[in-house]
Amino acid sequence: MLRRWLPVTAVTLLASAALPMNSLADEGPRGSGGVHCTKYTCQVEVDVPGQPRASQTDSSGGTEGSSSSDAGDSENKNVCTYRLVDPQPPAGSLDWEGHEPGDGAVYEQTCGWGGLDGDTIVRMVWLAEPPEQETVDPAVLAQRAVDSMTLLGPDIASPRATGRYTVGVPVWMWVNQGPTTYGPNTASASAGGVTVTATAKVSKIVWQMGDGSTVACAGPGTPYKGSSGMVESPTCGHRYSTTSANASGDRYIVTATSTWAIDWQGGGQSGQLEEIRQSDVQVSVGELQVVR
Repeated sequence: MLRRWLPVTAVTLLASAALPMNSLADEGPRGSGGVHCTKYTCQVEVDVPGQPRASQTDSSGGTEGSSSSDAGDSENKNVCTYRLVDPQPPAGSLDWEGHEPGDGAVYEQTCGWGGLDGDTIVRMVWLAEPPEQETVDPAVLAQRAVDSMTLLGPDIASPRATGRYTVGVPVWMWVNQGPTTYGPNTASASAGGVTVTATAKVSKIVWQMGDGSTVACAGPGTPYKGSSGMVESPTCGHRYSTTSANASGDRYIVTATSTWAIDWQGGGQSGQLEEIRQSDVQVSVGELQVVR
């Protein structure tokens, strides 16, 4: 069970309903009911289920609630980033926590709680020295951007499950092109003042035709037109030499596997990523019967 100290601004009703601010401050380091007050601010201790107790530094610089097991539990540590407030709050603002402008600075602190599915807290904090910002890996942000794209397998237009194909007759393969099935698809992700933008597009599609044959196509394929007759596809095609009569369900399972090539840049870096997706369709292949 994790117990957190939250600033009174986040729980104003709870703190003010318990005791007046002055009486709380008179009680010393900690008031009743898990309330901790200084002359200028109050904090209320709350439980967060499923988390170990984390360390909290009080106004005097001491640390309470820390333990050796907490230090080794990296998954549950707060991940905080800081942004200098500009302009700084006016003199007398509670954000200064009793200090004068020029004595340190006020920062906007954003903390993500490990193990709480991305929960965050944003608040103002006074710090005597500029904080040490956590290093953000642009490659991690690039992957996060890619994950937000919801990239899918090829949207197979041909061959069709409702079609019937013939041994020896050219089959034209092509896919419909959309942002999530072919690209281009662009997304960004940010953290700690770093923003990375990634752009993804399918670089190739490999077709497994179900009869043991594999066809690699560099593009989406060419849609068939009736005027094309019996010619081969100029970009992506196949000829079946056997029927699907002996296949499961009398149909070949055609699997199209796309390779997404992803370029990203941001945070002074750039790089490439690769994602693999696939789709399949079942097709029936017969043969012409000569009637005499």
